[in-house]
Amino acid sequence: MANGKSVTVPELQLSEFVPFRLNRLAAAVSEHLSVIYRERFGLEIPEWRVLVTIGRHAGCTAQQIVQSTRMHKTRVSRAVAALRRRTLLESAAGAEDARELHLRLTPSGRRIYASLVPLALARESELLACLGESQREGLMRGIRVLESSLGLERE
Repeated sequence: MANGKSVTVPELQLSEFVPFRLNRLAAAVSEHLSVIYRERFGLEIPEWRVLVTIGRHAGCTAQQIVQSTRMHKTRVSRAVAALRRRTLLESAAGAEDARELHLRLTPSGRRIYASLVPLALARESELLACLGESQREGLMRGIRVLESSLGLERE
């Protein structure tokens, strides 16, 4: 009661709450895809995201990976360290700021990237095969609108 009046609290059904559903769907999709890179390449989700981000750009900084993937900088740092231990990734000091490390794939990392990308794209196609063409287009359109409204940049 507030000021002697009863307050009606709206009901929230978690199973119908869009943020929850998107989060649950994203986790399930990531797990569905992780079979490829975990079993075939021994990569965990953060490592896969770092490897693919660096591979697509032929190199970048950890800060750029954080911004692109929205992963916490600690997770990015751990993934970078794991990829470096496996000699899939190397770093060089930045030309303008020696404290800023520019990350790039080693030849071994590029081979994994070249093998992994077609498998990931095929897995994405399998996942989306349950949707008709107009449903896929609508899904992608809706995702773009949500990303834009939240200020998320697309590469």
